[in-house]
Amino acid sequence: MMNSTPKSMRLQIGLFGRTNVGKSSFLNMIAGQDVAVTSPMPGTTTDVVEKAMELLPIGPVMFLDTGGMDDDTALGASRLKRTRKIFDRAEVFVLLVEAGCWTEYETTILDATRASKCPCLIVVNKIDVNPPDNGFMQMVEKASPFVCSVSSLALWERDRYVSAFKALLLQALPESAMPKPAIIGDLLPVGGLAVLIVPIDLEAPKGRLILPQVQTIRDALDHEAATLVVNERQYRSMLNRLSRPPDLVVCDSQVVMRMVNDTPPWVPCTTFSILFARLKGDLPQLAAAVAAIDELKDGDRILVAEACSHHPLEDDIGRIKIPRWLKATTGRQLQIDTYSGRDYPDHLADYRLIIHCGACMLTRREMLARMQRAAAAGVPITNYGVCISALHGVLNRVLEPFPDAWQTVHPICGEDAHAQSTCENRIVATA
Repeated sequence: MMNSTPKSMRLQIGLFGRTNVGKSSFLNMIAGQDVAVTSPMPGTTTDVVEKAMELLPIGPVMFLDTGGMDDDTALGASRLKRTRKIFDRAEVFVLLVEAGCWTEYETTILDATRASKCPCLIVVNKIDVNPPDNGFMQMVEKASPFVCSVSSLALWERDRYVSAFKALLLQALPESAMPKPAIIGDLLPVGGLAVLIVPIDLEAPKGRLILPQVQTIRDALDHEAATLVVNERQYRSMLNRLSRPPDLVVCDSQVVMRMVNDTPPWVPCTTFSILFARLKGDLPQLAAAVAAIDELKDGDRILVAEACSHHPLEDDIGRIKIPRWLKATTGRQLQIDTYSGRDYPDHLADYRLIIHCGACMLTRREMLARMQRAAAAGVPITNYGVCISALHGVLNRVLEPFPDAWQTVHPICGEDAHAQSTCENRIVATA
C-alpha cells in the first residue's frame, strides 16, 4: 500500500522560502487538508513539518515544510540549522516567493539546488493580493525553467493550481524517479497464458510487429507467463482448442468489438492501447474523461494527439477512424485537430476533449505531464483505446481487469458493483 511506504522510499520534496511567504498554506492546499499550522505572524513553523501523501500520478512523496530562511527571532539560528539539513535530504526543491521580492535568501536556496544537482521549482505565491509583473516573472524564469503562480488561500482554484504544480513537478523529475507499472505481467499468474489478437493491417511494418505488441510479449515473459499470438480470424478457433481458458485476452482496439463478441464473459479481456494507457499515464483519469463525449456540442474542437510521426495511410486510426466513429456516435459536427510527434498545443483550453494515442513513443513522465497540463486547463483527456471501446459500447468489458479505472465510469456503484460483475461472470463460467 502507498500509505505504508517507508519514509526513505518516498520522493523527498523540500519547501523553502522566507518567513510568512505561505509555505504552510501551500502545503495545506496541495494536501487538501490542514497539515501545517498557518498564521500571519512570521516564524509560525518552528521545525520541519513532514507530510507523507500519495501525490497521483507521481506516487508516494514526503513534503518537508521548513522554517523561514530569514527568521531573525531568538530561535531563528536553531531553525535555520534544521532547515539547512534538509538541503542534503531533499530530492526536489520548491522555492516559494512573493512578487517583487527576491533577496539573498532566495539566492541561497538556488545555490543549494545547484550544489546538490536537484531540480528547483519556483512557486510565486499570493498572486491574489500581489500579482507579479512581467519584469519579475522574466527574472524568475531565468533563475529556473520550472515556474508557476498560485494563491494558496484561493481554494476555489485549488484543482487548477495543484494540476499546474504537478505538471511542473513531472517536467522536473528524472525518468528514473517515476514509478512504472507492468504492462501485463501483474495481470497474469506465474505460468499463466495471455492470448494476443494482432491484426495484420497496412500500418503493421512488413515482417515485424508494432512496438506495443512486442513489449507486451516481453513483459509477459519477464513475469514467467506465456503468450499465444493470433490474428482476429484465428482467435475463436484457437480459443476452442485450448484445454482451459486463457488468463487474459488482449486485442488491437480496431477489432475490440469482434474480440468481445468472441470472448466468453468469464475470461478477462482488454486492449493493447488500454494496457499502455496504464503503463504510460493514469488510466482512471483517462477512463473518466469519456463522459465528456456525451456532452459534446456542434462546433466543439477535439484534439487528437499522436506521439509518433508517421505517414497517414488510408483509414488511419487517429485521423480517419476515430473522427468518423466520434461524429457517428454523437451526431455532432465537430472540429478535429491532429498533432503528431512531440508537438502539443500551448492553448489546450481551446479544446473540449483530448484523445491521445497509446504514447508508446513517449516516456511515462512526458505522458503524465501532458495529462496534468490538460487537467490544469480544465480539459478532459482520454486515450485511443478507451475512447474506441466507449464509442463501441464495450468499455465496461475491457476495463474489468482494472477495478480502479472501472469504478470511474461507475462512480455510484463502486467496488461492490465491480465485485458483483466479476462474480456473475464466474458463476456463468461454473454453470
